[in-house]
Amino acid sequence: MNTQPADVPIAQLECAINHWRDGRPPADPEKPVLCAEARALADVYGLAIYHDWAGVSRASLSEKQRNALDAALL
Repeated sequence: MNTQPADVPIAQLECAINHWRDGRPPADPEKPVLCAEARALADVYGLAIYHDWAGVSRASLSEKQRNALDAALL
């Protein structure tokens, strides 16, 4: 389990990824890709799932990840 403070719960990461997926769907449905914001958050979300973390520390996020999270959750 993650020993760092999890001030960004995994549910918030998932919500933010879904926000970006809904707002910026792939141009070609035959070749689905995530937009840059969803991709940045998917990296940390995947690590949280893999390591069975309840969430992540905001301080551990890159600037790009923090910006994507903040913009999605406004």
